[in-house]
Amino acid sequence: MKTLRVLTGITTSGTPHLGNYVGAIRPTVRASRLAEVESFYFLADYHALIKVGEPARVQRSTLEIAATWLACGLDPEKVTFYRQSDIPEIPELTWLLTCVTGKGVLNRAHAYKASVDKNTAAGDDPDAGVTAGLFMYPVLMAADILMFNAHQVPVGRDQIQHIEMARDMASSFNHLYGEHFTLPEAAIEEHVATLPGLDGRKMSKSYDNTIPLFAPKDQLRKLIMGILTDSRAPGEPKSTEGSAVFQLYQAFATAEETAALARAYADGIAWGEAKQLVADRLEREIAPLREVYDALIQNPAQIEQTLLQGAEKARAIATPFTRRLRHAVGLRPLQSAPVAAAKPKSAKAAAPSFKQYRADDGLFCFKLIDANGELLLESLGFASPKEAAQLITQLQQTGVPALEANLPQLKLLGTMADVQRALAHFNPLVA
Repeated sequence: MKTLRVLTGITTSGTPHLGNYVGAIRPTVRASRLAEVESFYFLADYHALIKVGEPARVQRSTLEIAATWLACGLDPEKVTFYRQSDIPEIPELTWLLTCVTGKGVLNRAHAYKASVDKNTAAGDDPDAGVTAGLFMYPVLMAADILMFNAHQVPVGRDQIQHIEMARDMASSFNHLYGEHFTLPEAAIEEHVATLPGLDGRKMSKSYDNTIPLFAPKDQLRKLIMGILTDSRAPGEPKSTEGSAVFQLYQAFATAEETAALARAYADGIAWGEAKQLVADRLEREIAPLREVYDALIQNPAQIEQTLLQGAEKARAIATPFTRRLRHAVGLRPLQSAPVAAAKPKSAKAAAPSFKQYRADDGLFCFKLIDANGELLLESLGFASPKEAAQLITQLQQTGVPALEANLPQLKLLGTMADVQRALAHFNPLVA
């Protein structure tokens, strides 16, 4: 029986490359075959509109990414595979979540802060070039996750904040309207391979150093032959450490094959020969997938039909769930049976809360949020979650004295008066 619901999306903003395949597509397809997991995979074309202003590119990318997932073995009969824009309930949920999300929460989103910092450094208006779409991106992402009540969302460390924000939005909605949403967990991809690109940096469209996943055989070989290497001559021992050629080979080869190439490096293999080994090893894995991919690309109507069938499966969940959410917030037929009016919020309707999380550097932290969702206090990192929890307990039990005694471990983001009022919620006698 399937007990774990996992959701993964990929933005339709470019052509899949080898880094996408090794880091996301290949492990995703393998995970989709686990019997105990109910998997949801979607093409995030709404998200693409935030950063891509070329309609033809979004359409082409949607086709290429869908064909890639299918060619690599994703079985639409065993998973729910859909296009984001085919689920109208998602933008509706985005609005419902917007209405329970504090602006201060969105102000702290990494992408928005990065844009503001860049503008400030350049002497421009902080919000120059920042669209409402970029600002609201975390809410749309939360809607993607919460619509299907996903238990886990596989992400890299740079995406943890989005899962935390989705949890915050779900908690706020549940607090106001009853328990409707599961609080998702970030499934940290600690061991996901990161491939180097043609210039040795991480393979990324941003660096224009990618190798298209399904490039023709001759083009694939030409690109691999162009990978940047050092000047060590044939016969001269070479280091595998930091070698883009070796890392690329390792991502596709067996342990025995990798060990053999490491020995060849020590024996002074020529760079051209090493690159040819990489090209041959990649072609062995990619060639059969490329054949399927090319056939799919030539038949977009088949892919369209697959996505529409996936959307039908997804909407079988989304439509009744959205109906339930609409009723919960008061968007109800007028002829329906009268419902008692909601009681005015009391002082206890919303309350301050501590939230623990794991930071990008792996340390454990916590934050104090007031009843309106504003961040008042953040801790520095602790080596274990137990240490963070112990300080939370001190703050809850002894209030301001504990705050003052531990200021070196804390960052005040609100006024001392606001923090004191929040702590008073936990123990009025001492705060």
